[in-house]
Amino acid sequence: MKIKTTTALVAGLLATTAMAADKSVTIASWGGSYQEAQSKALFEPAAANTGIEVKQETYGGMSDVRLQVSSGQVTLDIVASGSGSAARAAAEGLLEPLDYDVIDVSNFYPTLYSEYCVGGDVFSTVYAWNTDTFGDDGPQSWADFFDVEKFPGKRAYRGKVAGALEPAIMADGVAPEDVYEVLGSEEGIERALNKIRELKPHIDVFWTSGAQHAQLMKDGEVDMTTGWNGRFDNAKKDGANVAYSFNQALLDYDCFAIPKGAPNKDVAMEFLNEISKPEYQDDLPKYITYGPTNKAAYDTGEITAEVAAGLPSSPDNAAMQVPVSLEWYAEWETIAAEMYQEMLTE
Repeated sequence: MKIKTTTALVAGLLATTAMAADKSVTIASWGGSYQEAQSKALFEPAAANTGIEVKQETYGGMSDVRLQVSSGQVTLDIVASGSGSAARAAAEGLLEPLDYDVIDVSNFYPTLYSEYCVGGDVFSTVYAWNTDTFGDDGPQSWADFFDVEKFPGKRAYRGKVAGALEPAIMADGVAPEDVYEVLGSEEGIERALNKIRELKPHIDVFWTSGAQHAQLMKDGEVDMTTGWNGRFDNAKKDGANVAYSFNQALLDYDCFAIPKGAPNKDVAMEFLNEISKPEYQDDLPKYITYGPTNKAAYDTGEITAEVAAGLPSSPDNAAMQVPVSLEWYAEWETIAAEMYQEMLTE
């Protein structure tokens, strides 16, 4: 009897393993130190623990998803996205609704997931400066960043509209709490664009990826740039002379979405549930200084108080920042992106 039971148990385990081996997902993210951090903290351990095969790609954002969905040739199962871009993509019908009976978000901050996108990390869009140029006395506001007399030197700025208009409108004197109200019209968007036009002669590079803006600072090609806090921290570890401030930064989150018509949608839901667990999210800050979206990740003991204090979502840092408005991006990003591209080509 014992032999039969053991045989049945082994057979069951083998069957489970075989089933898992048949499961796979293709995940697209943005490359560089960010995707490397995701891979080490989330993708690889979750693949090992579930038996789900993970294929990783880099991609150019939701424009790639739009192309796949519109052509009916969807190859991606999961994509990393900025929250605003995901909100717009969802409004366009490009994403599958997520099944929160499968994906457990009971310990998530309530603002860090939506019907179509589940939060993977919290980050900040900040202004950073070259400490060789300015030492510790770099800009402390967006007005400073745009002030070329007080802070002369070469700038780099975002080449896409996400995270580009808010700094400009604050530099033009709008209070942080009024940013999205002012940007909620074409006149407000044009006001922000005019502020960027003023700075444009001093902008050497309009960057299009986190890897690019980090490299600009590592190479000392610019004196100041906008960008993502974790990329700058990793660049500093690699020897870059860079510092940044959370004051007036944009508090945002990256999330994971499933493109409409994904070939392995059900497996993707399972995998998203797995990487949303605290035992994975608490490892992310070891590789890049982005905060977890699962509150329970702070209770595992992996994230020290010192590390937590440097994360964007720590209470002291979050209090200085402007939370990104997903409602604004869902309503205005398409129009704003067209106006932004026109400004870039002038």
